[in-house]
Amino acid sequence: MGREQQIIDERLKKLKELQEQGIETYPSKVDKKQTCLECLNSKIGTTIKTAGRVMTKRDFGQIGFANLKDGTGEIQLVFQTGETKEEVKQFMKKYIDSGDFIQVDGKVFKTKTDQISILVEDIKLITKSILPLPEKFHGIQDEEEKLRKRYLDILMNPEVKEMFIKKQKFWNIIRTLLIEKGFLEVETPILETSAGGATATPFKTHHNALDTDVYLRISMGELWQKKLMVAGLDKTFEIGRQFRNEGMDAEHLQDYTQMEFYWAYADYKDGMKLIQEMYKKIAKEVFGTTKFKSGDYEFDLNNKWELYDYEETVKKYTGINIFSASVEDMLKKIKELNLECEKNAGRWKLVDSLWKYCRKKIAGPGFLVGHPVGIEPLAKRDTDNPEKVQEFQVIIAGTEVGKGYSELNDPFDQEKRFEEQMKLKNAGDTEAQEHDKEFIEALKHGMPPTCGFGVSERLFGILMNKPLRECVIFPLMKPEVLNKKETKKK
Repeated sequence: MGREQQIIDERLKKLKELQEQGIETYPSKVDKKQTCLECLNSKIGTTIKTAGRVMTKRDFGQIGFANLKDGTGEIQLVFQTGETKEEVKQFMKKYIDSGDFIQVDGKVFKTKTDQISILVEDIKLITKSILPLPEKFHGIQDEEEKLRKRYLDILMNPEVKEMFIKKQKFWNIIRTLLIEKGFLEVETPILETSAGGATATPFKTHHNALDTDVYLRISMGELWQKKLMVAGLDKTFEIGRQFRNEGMDAEHLQDYTQMEFYWAYADYKDGMKLIQEMYKKIAKEVFGTTKFKSGDYEFDLNNKWELYDYEETVKKYTGINIFSASVEDMLKKIKELNLECEKNAGRWKLVDSLWKYCRKKIAGPGFLVGHPVGIEPLAKRDTDNPEKVQEFQVIIAGTEVGKGYSELNDPFDQEKRFEEQMKLKNAGDTEAQEHDKEFIEALKHGMPPTCGFGVSERLFGILMNKPLRECVIFPLMKPEVLNKKETKKK
């Protein structure tokens, strides 16, 4: 029998004994007057009544110690002969284990080492823990296990909890800034009959009541929010989950949080100004600095944000002119650079592969501009060069952390681009966009010039210098049973 099973058996035995004594082991009522933090901040001698999880327990002779933790902090408990009733000390010693939740009555005092603690007068068991906690100072070591049992990772590692507090502030700053600037927060459908608004592979399911296939959204309601521009709502935004049935790596997940805003009577240059303000505000208020290290990159968001021209940047790092080079020349260069590329990829997929190679050369901060029309089917053409669109991507630490553009509001140009996308889809490109006839109809009613922009939690991961999956509180994991079967096969 392993050590862990012995611990479980001992706890089950205690549970049975307590229940036989008529002691409620999982009561519903808890009388908690103060948090652990409030106890720590109370005057010496204050009578308190608190509750939390026992993290450690030690030295139960004449004096015993335990550490109590709740969502606000951790405080030491002291059980002292002459001050704590003997039956309370013995109950704590015999029946309470690390991981148990207890209610505590006592007084705040200072120990001889000046540590603010609670001198315990009485305790009550409020939840019996059966499974032992990970070892206090080492926690869970296996990275997959940490993500699978994130509740223990958060419990044992304060820095993980702090990361998710920062993440809440990250989204709150974005939300507050946009609302202060007059944007209306909206909710658009998660289930759609046509997956539009981005170039990505959707998740597909069937809606039984409507007897129709539907898709989980791949954008934060892009086409819906643009319909709201037609409706006369000049500034809208949404923060929510979106889904893409694609690969997973340090920067990509199949479901993640995204924000998109749409701003009538503005163009992509207006968007770039707002985004600089937003990102600097996030940096200062969430992280307390504008200087960051992410992977091998270092950058300062307070520096001048450079403009990187798409055509010039690709030519600089690969020697390829994206407009005049043949498909064969691009394939040859892709092979030479040992880049990944889809089989039978079209011209603009090849161009995108070359750009992503170049992107890794840029620390930023800056904006990529001058995208080819073939790369972005939803952006307005550049009036000075109709082969390009009025788009910008935020480039930081060799990756894209935000994209916006002057939205295409010409229904006839948009329809032609949707038709081109459908040709790609019929040729096997699962990421190509659908021909959304309802959206074209809305555009024909008239949509004002509009700037749209989207940013996902990838930005948070870059600023935290962590893989995106670690920054998700409960990332999707392969079922543990499948993992074990695969391990046995190997």
